[in-house]
Amino acid sequence: MDVSMTLWVVTILGLSALIAIDFFIGRKPHDVSVKEAGIWTVVWIVLAVLFGLGLLVFGNSQASGEFFAGFITEKSLSVDNLFVFILIMAKFAVPTQLQQRVLLVGVLIALVLRAIFIAAGAAIISNFSWVFYLFGAFLIYTAWKLIKEAMTDEDEEDWDENRLLKSIEKKFGVADRYHGTKLFVLQHGKKVMTPLLVVMLAIGMTDVLFAMDSIPAIFGLTQDPYIVFTANAFALMGLRQLYFLIGGLLKKLVHLSYGLSAILGFIGVKLVLHALHESGVHVPEISIPVSLAVICGVLVVTTITSLIASKKQARNEADETPESDPKDSIEV
Repeated sequence: MDVSMTLWVVTILGLSALIAIDFFIGRKPHDVSVKEAGIWTVVWIVLAVLFGLGLLVFGNSQASGEFFAGFITEKSLSVDNLFVFILIMAKFAVPTQLQQRVLLVGVLIALVLRAIFIAAGAAIISNFSWVFYLFGAFLIYTAWKLIKEAMTDEDEEDWDENRLLKSIEKKFGVADRYHGTKLFVLQHGKKVMTPLLVVMLAIGMTDVLFAMDSIPAIFGLTQDPYIVFTANAFALMGLRQLYFLIGGLLKKLVHLSYGLSAILGFIGVKLVLHALHESGVHVPEISIPVSLAVICGVLVVTTITSLIASKKQARNEADETPESDPKDSIEV
């Protein structure tokens, strides 16, 4: 898809305006209700759908298909990322009314970092076609790693700070409590960071690791930097509302890791086939309609099986709970 500099500027300004509106609405710290989160989740999804349809009308069907495939993939991967966000929030004991501010700034950091990664990835791909082999191998390895972790049946209940974050805390110092939305405060005559800034940095740094999976995955669906960037942007910008909407539902998606591993493995194979094709080897390539069908199908099946498994587990736990015997009660 041929994208002019004017379209790039208009798109970035439009996305910036949407982010500003989102920030303005959520500028006052408050507990986000399920209704509010639900409304804005629908708004962001509708905007993404309209953008994809706009690509179909003013671009072509391939660009539209690539956007929807990329958006759905990035959205599904971001849902998995919410598990870690919940652990981070618990680790730093973030007050519920401040969590939306943490997520908003974290998403902004993620957008900037991913824009850099996308630009670098596009430059590398345009000059070195063999990088598709590396991306494909990495995604297949990641898929195998996800399955291995899922089969261990070990749930992570804590999150540890990385060395970079610890060094930043040591250099600048951290206040002993939250001070509203302030990022720096004076403590004993020294300017130190508040826990709010620390958790924002933690969210942003964690997304760097997430980008290691998601960026190669979407480049496996499209090599158009414009579609890669917009699909990532729309997937990330609704992440804050999604956090509050399905926070409780996340624990029920017990098969999500299996679904994501299948998607990443599928895209990894697609990348390897594309690399072989670019090298002159006559192999079949996987089309975007097929990719879109596989991604959606895997997510639907994974969601259904997860809910069935969660319901069965809850029923078994209820059956195992001993009921109190009326004979054991003592009348007074």
